Amino acid sequence: MKNKAVENFKNGYSCSESIVKAAADLGLVNHNLIPVATPFSGGISSGCLCGAVAGMQLVIGAMLGRQDNSTSPNEAKSNAKLAMDKFKELHKVTCCRALTAGLDMTSPQRKEHCCKLVNDCAEIIEEICSSNIKK
Repeated sequence: MKNKAVENFKNGYSCSESIVKAAADLGLVNHNLIPVATPFSGGISSGCLCGAVAGMQLVIGAMLGRQDNSTSPNEAKSNAKLAMDKFKELHKVTCCRALTAGLDMTSPQRKEHCCKLVNDCAEIIEEICSSNIKK
């Protein structure tokens, strides 16, 4: 998944879209989720939550979230927390502005840095999936 996500990002998809598209292409989530991810890039267009992290959470929610009021949200929530904790172990923060401090929005350095963030979020999803968590 991580190779697909990074390839998507390098080919013009935003960080959040790249994560969701990779998951959709692998059949983990519905392709209809891709446009939902669009506004989450660039820290939800405000520099706040990293778009790759937001995309990761969208995928976790789509895979594990409750389908109706008769099921529990606990599996999605516990895996969402696990994903955030793993990301913070790697990067300390989840704020786009902090993660990209000192990097010009259009610079090749920022693009490369964000490729790493996309890679790490996709890898975290891979780890969650490999833990035999059912959809």
